[in-house]
Amino acid sequence: MSVPRPKIRVLIVDDSASVRTTLSEIIASDRDLEVMATAADPYVAVERIRHEVPDVMFLDIEMPRMDGLTFLRKIMSQRPIPVVICSSVAEAGSDTLMQALEAGAVDVVTKPRVDTAQFLQESRMRICDAAKAAAHAKFRGLHKPAPPVTIEAKLTADPIVPPHSLARAASVRAKQPTTEPIICIGASTGGTEALREVLEALPADSPAIVIVQHMPEKFTDAFARRLNSLCAVTVKEAEDGDVVQPGRVLIAPGNQHMVLHRTGTRYTVNIVEGPHVSRHRPSVDVLFRSAAQTAGRNAMGIILTGMGDDGARGLLEMREAGSVTLAQDEESCVVFGMPKEAIERGAAAKIVALNKVANEIGAYARNTSTSGARP
Repeated sequence: MSVPRPKIRVLIVDDSASVRTTLSEIIASDRDLEVMATAADPYVAVERIRHEVPDVMFLDIEMPRMDGLTFLRKIMSQRPIPVVICSSVAEAGSDTLMQALEAGAVDVVTKPRVDTAQFLQESRMRICDAAKAAAHAKFRGLHKPAPPVTIEAKLTADPIVPPHSLARAASVRAKQPTTEPIICIGASTGGTEALREVLEALPADSPAIVIVQHMPEKFTDAFARRLNSLCAVTVKEAEDGDVVQPGRVLIAPGNQHMVLHRTGTRYTVNIVEGPHVSRHRPSVDVLFRSAAQTAGRNAMGIILTGMGDDGARGLLEMREAGSVTLAQDEESCVVFGMPKEAIERGAAAKIVALNKVANEIGAYARNTSTSGARP
């Protein structure tokens, strides 16, 4: 007789009974997850935690008696638990959202939408994936092995950026003109703080940077504005047609893919609709494949902390196209999923700690400026 596989136990804290019910139904529908308990406010949540500590907590921001941010800070200082902020766009201002992530929340999702079957399915995918990623997160020096999770089918980047044939890819590489260097970065769970650390360490004249960070719609704009206030480089949420240029960082908007486009030696980004790729929209694989096809040896690809394998295939394509490729090392990752997949596929030419990534970008920029083109 086989022993049942352990599940990831989730505590839901939200003052809305309907949200608690919908979240519970979504989580219970996944074979790897189970609802440990629900709570209408932090005081009830504390009582639940005294009886049993969950593997993951979904936490609302706006609640009576005690707001979610205050509760998050108390939890992290007394009994750290992987926390996913589950909030609506209207109530999650940029300051509050960033403060929650800086206080230790490992991810953020929007409250589930149930108005259409498609929105419900997309909400279910994002919420369940966030729960699994949070359960595998390392934070505040604490980490315990999480139960294994089911690998579900996923689309590749083909519907958004069709692959090149081997002959065409070789022809494109041979004709690629030397351009300004472009840095392409992909990240997921734990990536908001990882990106902050990297970008804060860069000077104002750094190479152009394009980023896919898995975040919901609207929240990416808040994230970009927060980074812009902290960094010497200019950071903004990407808009269709934005020019990719030195000193500027473009972050893909939530719920849309970002594709690198080149005309001569000039790069812009296209913001496009399309299905989830590698279970994400925006997808790192989409950005990386477009960079492999348009920038090739003029680009550097970097994959940071995150659950799953989004970006691993695209990073390999970048390396095969002549790009410099890096992956964050296991020790400094919050979740060693995406970098691990990239490393195992041979996509990463170099593995580096998070605190060395900015130095690698600087070294790459210096090499391209002195040689005119990277060998």
